[in-house]
Amino acid sequence: QVQLVESGGGLVQAGGSLSLSCAASGLTLGSAAVGWFRQAPGKEREFVAAIRRDSGSFFAAGSVKGRFTISRDNAKNAVYLQMNSLKPEDTAVYHCAARSSDSDLARLALSEWYEYWGQGTQLTVSS
Repeated sequence: QVQLVESGGGLVQAGGSLSLSCAASGLTLGSAAVGWFRQAPGKEREFVAAIRRDSGSFFAAGSVKGRFTISRDNAKNAVYLQMNSLKPEDTAVYHCAARSSDSDLARLALSEWYEYWGQGTQLTVSS
């Protein structure tokens, strides 16, 4: 059984930084494409960033580009979302998602493409 567990959320001031972790059991994240999504109250889930399985390249949504980066630690079977220059509008529950295959960038931005999801971790950015 595959489980994804996010951690690292919390309360941070605008302009601050935070790193979220996504740890997996039952799945080798180094052999999966992994995405981060977020959902703010009253809003739909939106894509944040993803890292490809094969190339390890990552890409991010326009709203976070240049501020957020995604990386892997295969030894720890984890994926991280480093968030810098945080803004109040980044406040949301952040979920990681994974699928044990790869695809093009357009598909990796689609939540329905992923097989496995974590429960999420709350990030609150105060102004």
